[in-house]
Amino acid sequence: MSFQPVILWTDALIWLLVLICGGFAWHIARTPALRASWRKVLARPMGMSSLAVLGVFVLVGLADSLHYRERLDNGQLDVEVKSLLDRALVPFTARNERTYSAPLATHAQSRETVQRPDGSTVRETPRLQFGGAHLADPQQDWLGDVMARTLKGLALGLAASLLFAVLLAVPLKRLWRCGFAAALVRLWRPQEGDIAWKSLLLTVSMLLLTCGAVASLAGGYHVFGTDKVGQDVLYQSLKSIRTGLVIGTLTTLVTLPAAIGLGLLAGYFRGWVDDFIQYVYTTLNSIPWVLLVAAAVLIVQVFIEQNEASFSSVAERADVRLLALCVIIGLTGWTGLARLLRAETLKLRELDYVTAARAFGVSGPRILARHILPNVQHLILITVVMDFSGLVLAEAILSYVGVGVDPVMNSWGNMINAARMELAREPIVWWPLLAAFSFMFALVLAANLFADVVQDAFDPRTAARGGKA
Repeated sequence: MSFQPVILWTDALIWLLVLICGGFAWHIARTPALRASWRKVLARPMGMSSLAVLGVFVLVGLADSLHYRERLDNGQLDVEVKSLLDRALVPFTARNERTYSAPLATHAQSRETVQRPDGSTVRETPRLQFGGAHLADPQQDWLGDVMARTLKGLALGLAASLLFAVLLAVPLKRLWRCGFAAALVRLWRPQEGDIAWKSLLLTVSMLLLTCGAVASLAGGYHVFGTDKVGQDVLYQSLKSIRTGLVIGTLTTLVTLPAAIGLGLLAGYFRGWVDDFIQYVYTTLNSIPWVLLVAAAVLIVQVFIEQNEASFSSVAERADVRLLALCVIIGLTGWTGLARLLRAETLKLRELDYVTAARAFGVSGPRILARHILPNVQHLILITVVMDFSGLVLAEAILSYVGVGVDPVMNSWGNMINAARMELAREPIVWWPLLAAFSFMFALVLAANLFADVVQDAFDPRTAARGGKA
């Protein structure tokens, strides 16, 4: 083999989470009540559109979670760990400039001393090595070339959108038992009770049009410019997606067991169990969250530096720090959900069916598993979805103060942290901050909109208000 697969800790946990989500989807398909609630989510245009955007981010993150090491000509393995996303983005990594360049620029940002053929020197902005290198006269040809590439990309995106609609209509026409043309019409004009297919088509079309235009422009320019060392900022933004998703999802694996277990125990058994658990999370909440996380991260960093020989590559060391950050945030962020579950359990334990179960001698753990937990699942799901965006933003905050992910790892927090010094340059370097903000804004906004729709569909109180209206 010309490569050797590499499985990082976060890779294994990410694919484990994918399997868990697959099992949850199978459980939804077998449970009529859950299936009906999720159908409400997919029937909302906002829910379907936000889910499509989140799906694109997830696909990029999964592609960046398939790692390998290339085999060199001498038979040895390369020390650099790459991913499937790196393979797809080879044009970005192979076209580094010397230093800063603005988006779609043909010349560097800063002036340099350039020696002319006649021996004289002059201060000017030199041509980029790759950005716009195909233009004979940048001043005359730049605008026309950018417009031509944009139109070409939009045309490719439109063709991909039509292909997506066709591929979607093929299986649905069998489900709806109609012709192909009728299926296309129903996709654009869904009937009552259908999933919001029109919103899905519009959202995917917008994404494909945008990706087509960006990909076409990236063939000859740096769409989001380059950073201090000449690396493409668009490449950094795409590589940062995995970091944001890891922080937002793997932290949940740590948070849920502690929050669910302690919250249900405190609410059901009450007494000294409730007092002890309340004392634990009240004490934990009294410590400033940022200071607690910073102290734990610094301890992990010292351990990593003292055991550098245990890591065969820089990527493995950075991955361990990322995993440690997820664990630390999870161990310090379970208190809110635990308090919410405790309050709900205190109410549920007094209901008739729970009282009857205790009267018949059913054990406490069995009551919790069969009667309490199923009735708080909506709270768990809503909290997990709503906390996702907060966890993504937490990474940016922690990296900004220097206690986030490893500095060598691509993340929006590291990009923002580096951009704060670039804003003081003259001329100002604004595009790294704008790129990180744009990608983070798109992910967080989609997550928040999806969380609102999930809350409306699963919260019984919201459904009751809707029914009265």
